[in-house]
Amino acid sequence: MFFYLSKRIAIPNNVKLKCISWNKEQGFIACGGEDGLLKVLKLTAQTDDEKLKSIAAPNSLSMNQTLEGHSGSVQVVAWNEHYQKLTTSDQNGLIIVWMLYKGSWYEEMINNRNKSVVRGMSWTADGQKICIVYEDGAVIVGSVDGNRIWGKDLKGVQLCHVAWSTDSKVLLFGMANGEIHIFDSQGNFIMKMKLNCLVNVTGAISIAGIHWYHGAEGYVEPDCPCLAICFDNGRCQIMRDENDQDPVLIDTDMCVVSIQWNHTGSVLAVAGSQKAATEDKDVNVVQFYTPFGECLGTLKVSGKQISALSWEGGGLKIALAVDCFIYFANIRPDYKWGYCSNTIVYAYTKPDRPEYCVIFWDTKNNEKYIKYVKSLISITTYGDFCILATKAEENHPQEESQLETFGAMFVLVLCNSIGTPLDPKYIDIVPLFVAMTKTHVIAASKEAFYIWQYRVAKKLMALEINQMTRSRKEGRERIYHVDYTPGSVDGVLDYSKVIQGTRDPICAITASDKTLIVGRESGTIQRYSLPNVGLIQKYSLTCRASQLSLNCSSSRLAIIDNSGVLTFFDLDARVTDSKGQQVIGELLKLERKDVWDMKWAKDNPDLFAMMEKTRMYVFRNLDPEEPIQTAGYICNFEELEIKTVLLDEILKNPEFPNKGYILNFEIRSLRDSRALIEKVGIKDASQFIEDNPHPRLWRLLAEAALQKLSLYTAEQAFVRCKDYQGIKFVKRLSNLQSEVLKQAEVAAYFGRFEEAERMYLDMDRRDLAIGLRRKLGDWFRVLQLLKTGSGYADDSLLEQAYNAIGDYFADRQKWSNAVQYYVQGRNQARLAECYYMLEDYEGLENLANSLPENHKLLPKIAQMFVRVGMCEQTVTAFLKCNQPKAAVDACVHLNQWDKAVELAKNHSMKEIGSLLARYAAHLLEKNKTLDAIELYRKANHFYDAAKLMFKIADEEAKKRANPLRVKKLYVLSALLIEQYHEQMKSAQRGSMTGKSSEASSALAGLLEEEVLSPKSWFMDNAWRGAEAYHFFLLAQRQLYEGYLDTALRTALHLRDFEDIIPAIEIYSLLALCACANRAFGICSRAFFKLESLESLSSEQKQQYEDLALEIFIKNTPKDSRNSESDSFLEGGEGKLPTCIATGSPISEYKFWMCSVCKHCVLAQKISNYNFCPLCHSPVG
Repeated sequence: MFFYLSKRIAIPNNVKLKCISWNKEQGFIACGGEDGLLKVLKLTAQTDDEKLKSIAAPNSLSMNQTLEGHSGSVQVVAWNEHYQKLTTSDQNGLIIVWMLYKGSWYEEMINNRNKSVVRGMSWTADGQKICIVYEDGAVIVGSVDGNRIWGKDLKGVQLCHVAWSTDSKVLLFGMANGEIHIFDSQGNFIMKMKLNCLVNVTGAISIAGIHWYHGAEGYVEPDCPCLAICFDNGRCQIMRDENDQDPVLIDTDMCVVSIQWNHTGSVLAVAGSQKAATEDKDVNVVQFYTPFGECLGTLKVSGKQISALSWEGGGLKIALAVDCFIYFANIRPDYKWGYCSNTIVYAYTKPDRPEYCVIFWDTKNNEKYIKYVKSLISITTYGDFCILATKAEENHPQEESQLETFGAMFVLVLCNSIGTPLDPKYIDIVPLFVAMTKTHVIAASKEAFYIWQYRVAKKLMALEINQMTRSRKEGRERIYHVDYTPGSVDGVLDYSKVIQGTRDPICAITASDKTLIVGRESGTIQRYSLPNVGLIQKYSLTCRASQLSLNCSSSRLAIIDNSGVLTFFDLDARVTDSKGQQVIGELLKLERKDVWDMKWAKDNPDLFAMMEKTRMYVFRNLDPEEPIQTAGYICNFEELEIKTVLLDEILKNPEFPNKGYILNFEIRSLRDSRALIEKVGIKDASQFIEDNPHPRLWRLLAEAALQKLSLYTAEQAFVRCKDYQGIKFVKRLSNLQSEVLKQAEVAAYFGRFEEAERMYLDMDRRDLAIGLRRKLGDWFRVLQLLKTGSGYADDSLLEQAYNAIGDYFADRQKWSNAVQYYVQGRNQARLAECYYMLEDYEGLENLANSLPENHKLLPKIAQMFVRVGMCEQTVTAFLKCNQPKAAVDACVHLNQWDKAVELAKNHSMKEIGSLLARYAAHLLEKNKTLDAIELYRKANHFYDAAKLMFKIADEEAKKRANPLRVKKLYVLSALLIEQYHEQMKSAQRGSMTGKSSEASSALAGLLEEEVLSPKSWFMDNAWRGAEAYHFFLLAQRQLYEGYLDTALRTALHLRDFEDIIPAIEIYSLLALCACANRAFGICSRAFFKLESLESLSSEQKQQYEDLALEIFIKNTPKDSRNSESDSFLEGGEGKLPTCIATGSPISEYKFWMCSVCKHCVLAQKISNYNFCPLCHSPVG
């Protein structure tokens, strides 16, 4: 961070100033002084020049208004930025609120207590409330519209300061005796603040300032100190909140009068006076500190007494009230930024996020890549890469090879130019200073430096990438203590050797490909060789470096010290010192003051650019050129051009960087050469460039000579700038006979393509015009030239043009446009892709049909159909290219198993059975049994489907599910078995040849079925489960409808199905039907059976006994119709078929038999049914 005085404004009549405040949003400056002086000023930039942005622009007073109303000395001024109000108070206690109206300030409200003087005023962060404290202990809190909210008199105390907390819930009151009391927002006392900075301090003290940063622009670090309290004796403490028990303590060693945070809370300015070492009088100074107590520097200010300070809203200026003057100082912040590969990397804080927002802005393509980084320390760049130095998270993952560290508290993240992390390295020293070269990253703390030889994966083979993960003991990472000379065994990552301190800490580092420079606070410069780290030389300087920089040949070192003085040191010069001894290294005579940035040229060791205040100087051999007015930070210096970036402007709105903030400057030799070429001629310019050689100048001369077709000069210049392509171009030009053709080629070389094309066409060389456009990839123009020209147009070239235009539209996903050109270009492969992207499957199918058999594109089209589930088209395409196996696989993938089986059979493929079984097993694992049944059914594996269906029916029966549902499941199972029987018969029938009868083929089918199918009860009795639940439901329906006799007959059938329906349900129903039919003999036997069931508990058996007793006390256990019931009980009708509609035996010859389930219905009953009562197949 660098600062310097830039402007001074005198107050009329030598009136001394007491206070000053800068409005952060509107830019107004209010200053109060003796004799009622109150002025509002505003500085405005007076330039339209884009290059003179930020602090480089000249400023003038656009407002200079004196506000009348105070008679006594104005002591307090406070802005309310949200509501554009200014509150002021004088020594008589008069308070005036001023408002802005039509560009001028006017009184809005006046308050005069006439009892005491106002010592402090503070607005809340949102501008809604103001707290005013008087010297006699009175406190008033009012609203922005002038209403009093509350007031309080603090007895026996003298108030001198007040501050609101960030959330406006806490008030701090500073007392005249140096104490600070904490109150809530309603004026209730909470506690006294503990002031650690006053430990061991004696004598009278007073508070110089309290400032609480409200976090409007975010914090530099999570849980960052933001409450600053400073005393007149120079002691200061910075707290995280009002209850912080471990504040940051500072002793400024000055007599403090005022303090204030900048707009981001990253810098605290402390104004006051200091005893000068060489003078008797005090010197006015402003010291700058980080929130963690690190001193950033000291600004000395002339005058007798400084009374107040205030920051500008952007943090780039500071206003100081000194005697009867306002001094302005410019601030050049140490932004976290870097430049790599046309990309500017910069970081800033957001109020809504705890991390730093790091933006990688590609200035060439104007694209941004955003990355959020916690606890960012610094950004360092080189070439195409960037190093982000951060604090490590507490639970960061460490490699095994890193466990030897002490828990690695910091991390260096190697990123590319779009912010992608490539390689992180965890280290255990604070990376206060980081330097980067083409091959190494060097990070230094105050006592040690760490060297990492990084590699980038894109330049490595796979074997080398694997080797990158090996132990860090290989030597790619080393660490050294600054006090020790590196030896052959040193440098191993042993942090225990480098944690010990040093009396002479490191203050700056820099490095090139072959040299590392380490600067120390005493002025010692240590030079090491790279990549093998060896101490080459130590130099002694008289200044403490804050910034070091090596030129491209590593021969000269630029040093900027803490006070902004730039000096140069020749590292290799051999001179004789005052003692007559020869020493290496010489301090050069050039010295510049107020320097805050410098950059060596990448391609010339004697060229460098430096920023001095708001001017940029370019030096060649230590001789300056005329300065350029700018405030940009230097990104790059090569090819005699300097690229700078106006970071101040970018960070005003960091989310939307503007290309206008990138400025390019040409140095004088480049400007002069261009002027000579344009105005004098090539010959004189050539002599000038000979005297001031540089590849860029020779290239400039070569281009000018080409324009004039001075081919010899052009060739010589291309040779001097080592441009082989240029030499070849000149050679080709010299072989051309036509001057016009040469001019056309030169126009094309310089990118004037329209002009070159026009010249070709004027020469009737349409082929050259087409060739030019082909090289440029301008296929639209190629097509236009091919169509419009008279004469023969090459068909292959026309197709190439159509396809290239199709590619153009396809790359931009304009598929329908691409189709039109691919059709004309007959590019079937890309046409298929476009149809697929357009979801035009009809077009894709037509394309597949138009292709010849075994065309190489057919498998790709088939795969496209597979991806969208179009089975028919897939099969057609695969079969057309003679890939039946792929067709079967596609059917399996699409669950079209019937089609897969058909294809497998047609092409004699054996593996379909295993595929089917595998898929079914997969479905069963996922408990998708019904899906597996459907799979088997579609694939005509009816036996396997029936097995699974019977299993489901049995499970449902055991769960005692709805009987109708169970019946349906058994019916489905039986139907699958019937389909299986039919399949076996038809298969055998198809294989039988000759004159075999139908009966013999059916018999053969059954025999084959007997051999192939394992024994299962449901094979022989497929309908048994369906019959059981059919009669179970029929008996209950008949009973409830009042057909008692038929219900009993039907219920008697259920005795044969005890293995399917639980016996308790069968005999309970039978007992009920018998009792209702007064067949008490059957009822008695049913009860006997129930009481003998082992599955019943003793309580249930007792209930049945009680019920039987109750029935048979009243009724004799005999049937009313003996013969009939006996015949039922004996099962005499068992050999007769049973009517499934009534449950009665069929003794007549006339009956109807179902063609599917082979069950019978009485002839007179079937007329009542449209469907079979058991299997529900239509009655035909």
